[in-house]
Amino acid sequence: MSLFSTHTGRTGRVRRDDSHAESPAGPTRVMARHEPAPPAGAAATSLLKRYRPLETRATGGFGSVEICLDSRLQRRVAIKRIPLSSPYNTTPEDVRAQALAEARTASMLQHPNIVSVIDFTYDDAYAYLVMEYIDGMSLEEFLAGVDGNSLTYDECACIADALTQALAFAHENRVLHLDIKPGNVLIDRSGHVKLTDFGMATLASAAGFGGARGGTIGYMPPEQLTGDLVDERTDIFALGCVLYESLCATAPFRAATPADSLKNIARGVIRPSDLLPDIPETAEDALLGALAADPAERLGDVQDFADQFLDGLGDAREGRRSLARIIARLTSDGLPEDDDELTATGKVWELDPAEGWLGSRTPRARDIACGLLAGVSVFVASLGMLAQLGVAAGPALLLAAAAIGLAAGIAPQIGSALVACCFVMLVASSTELLSALPVLILFCSCFAGWWYTWGRTAPAASAVLAAIVAAGITTGDALVLAGPIAAVASYLLPPVPAAASVAAGTLFARLCAAALAAGGALGADQAVAALADPWLWVGAVSLSAASAASSLLLARLWHNVQESRGKGLIAAPCALFAIVVVLLLWLANPMENGGVDPTGPLAALGSAALSSIILDICVSLLGYRKDLSEGDRL
Repeated sequence: MSLFSTHTGRTGRVRRDDSHAESPAGPTRVMARHEPAPPAGAAATSLLKRYRPLETRATGGFGSVEICLDSRLQRRVAIKRIPLSSPYNTTPEDVRAQALAEARTASMLQHPNIVSVIDFTYDDAYAYLVMEYIDGMSLEEFLAGVDGNSLTYDECACIADALTQALAFAHENRVLHLDIKPGNVLIDRSGHVKLTDFGMATLASAAGFGGARGGTIGYMPPEQLTGDLVDERTDIFALGCVLYESLCATAPFRAATPADSLKNIARGVIRPSDLLPDIPETAEDALLGALAADPAERLGDVQDFADQFLDGLGDAREGRRSLARIIARLTSDGLPEDDDELTATGKVWELDPAEGWLGSRTPRARDIACGLLAGVSVFVASLGMLAQLGVAAGPALLLAAAAIGLAAGIAPQIGSALVACCFVMLVASSTELLSALPVLILFCSCFAGWWYTWGRTAPAASAVLAAIVAAGITTGDALVLAGPIAAVASYLLPPVPAAASVAAGTLFARLCAAALAAGGALGADQAVAALADPWLWVGAVSLSAASAASSLLLARLWHNVQESRGKGLIAAPCALFAIVVVLLLWLANPMENGGVDPTGPLAALGSAALSSIILDICVSLLGYRKDLSEGDRL
């Protein structure tokens, strides 16, 4: 029988044994049929047929972690080996079997902020948990490596947002973690945070490890330390300990024994505001409430805790970027020795579907792609407008445009602002002041609103707008190449910024094309005439809606990939853009004089095909990962 035939697949709503949790609806129990475990060594022998050990990552304590190469899929996995007995274990065999069944069910939770489990198997001596490999470090390692051994408010907001989402999902499925600690919080190189080891506390307790209830002393509340009933508030206490330690650089209840930890809990903690005077009051109140010794004084819902703790604490998106930068610095010492073996066998890198062909080689692939798009687009747009201005000619003109494009490539956020400045200079220098003034006031107001909301915070939004403007200047048509660029926007951006940037870029491109066609002049009458075309508005609205819908579809595709549901959904956004672009451009070029001009339909078909191809290329090169970050709760 295949090793994975009885252990893989998604689980439904799972329930905890009543000896470990009590839900508001009352205790529930999972019944498991006891079957003799395979002999010691059988599971390891079977696993070694598929997984090749590369590196031992952690040993000692409760289990060890081995980094292995999956020979079938050519990707890394982490395999945790968990002993099923200890010298002090007096657990009956049927209770141990029950714990194994429960641990297997709990470990199979599927959520973006929970480490995915590929397989769970065991023999008479060990249980083996095959998990996705997280290329990064634990929060415990992160805190040990940074100055002050603490997080910024932004970084803590990112960590807290991810952990509360993971726990909210688990609690909805009647699963408790019971061993939340910095070592079980993993952060990858992109700053994405995941919680691991669901179900392991139960298994540790049944195997006779870890003292009371399998948790970690210093992070367990009194009811867990004393063996009383535990519920969601037990996890909230442990989460509060982790967040307090992350902000204040000290574990408030760490001790050598459960009795000493209980004494520390009874004494209470130093108020966070005594250590961090600028901490928001709501965050402090949430922490102190989570660390209450009496469960009745804690919030019962982790989502309520998240709403209170995160209110005004920091920017989770900026925190994620900060975590990624610091992890890149802390792990920049080079490749592990085992990677030399991969190089020798020709496997220099591993293709990660989440990151794509380029993303698997460098964690900054998306940033580089965004910078290139912004740099080239701003170069083209500024070249056209500077040439019309006549400020330079020949090599000097190229150098000036290249310098502007280079600045946009380094900092894509300013790219769109540079294009807007060139446009304002062009119109102001070529149009009578009284005629140009209302146009420039309205343009600057609208552009400033867009840039403040999206352009300055999302580099890809600025790059997309600049690209649509550059395409409009090059072709003289704001719509002909807007479809392929809108496809890029849907890949790089969440729905709302994608739609807003495509719409703003399309209208901006029409104004630029009209101004350049008139030698730079753009009075109020000319601006109204340029924007009065109904097909322009139909195009802007259609492409904006398509980019938003495609962004949502790509987010769903990423969710499906994470849950191993397949990648077929990629056809939906590709087909969506093909249909929208064909209809838009074809209908915008009607037949004239009873004849058929093939230029319009051919341009429509070409742009539609290009839109689908570009979207597929983005996924192939940069992966399926769709960043609706922790700060974006949909």
